[in-house]
Amino acid sequence: MSDDAMHSGRLDADYVGAGFARRLGWGTRPALVLVDPVAAYAVPSSPLFLATAQAALAAMVALLAAARAARVPVAFTAVRYADESCAEAPLFAAKVPALTAFATGNPLGDFPAQVTPARGEHIVHKHYASAFAGTALAPWLTAAGVDTVVLGGFSTSGCVRASAVDALQHGFRPMVVREACADRDPGPHEANLFDLDAKYADVVPLADAVARLAGD
Repeated sequence: MSDDAMHSGRLDADYVGAGFARRLGWGTRPALVLVDPVAAYAVPSSPLFLATAQAALAAMVALLAAARAARVPVAFTAVRYADESCAEAPLFAAKVPALTAFATGNPLGDFPAQVTPARGEHIVHKHYASAFAGTALAPWLTAAGVDTVVLGGFSTSGCVRASAVDALQHGFRPMVVREACADRDPGPHEANLFDLDAKYADVVPLADAVARLAGD
C-alpha cells in the first residue's frame, strides 16, 4: 500500500471516529443546481480556465438530461456584474481581479452550448460565491417543494463549496456530484470534496445522481 493510500485511510478513520462523514441521504423532491457552468472556466485563454472543465461539463450534460426527462426543477447560476468595476462586490473583486470576466457583455460569462438553460429553467445571477447569497434561490426551491439540491459546477473549492454549505444552512440536503465539479488543481478539488463530504454534504458519484434524478 502506498504512503498516500495509508494516509488517506488514517484520515478517513480519524474523521469517521470523530463522528464526521455521516450520510444525509436523499429526500423525495430533488432539484438540479448547476453552479456557474460558464465559458470562463472552459476557454483556455481565460484566466479562470480549468483543465478538467470539459469532463465536468460532460457530467453536467448527463445530469441535465436526467433532470429534464424526469421534470425535476433545474436552476443555473452565473456571476454577473454591470461593468468591469464589479461595484456590486468590490471586496470580492479586489481579492480576485479575474472576476471582471463576468461583466455584462463579456462572452466569458455566457453558458456554453452544451449546458444552456432551456425555456422555463431558473437562472440565478449572483455577485458572490454562493448561489444563495443575496439571491432568491432558496425561496424558489422552497416554492417548488424541493428538499434535496443536486450540485455540480465550477469551482469545487469556491462557488460549489459555498453553495453546498449554504444549501445545508437553508435546510436542503446537498448532494455534490463528484464528476460534475472541477477546480484549478487536483489538490484543492479533492480536499474540498473530502471536507464537504465530512461536514456539509454528501459527495455522490454521477451514476447515482443520474439514477436518483430519474427516479430509479
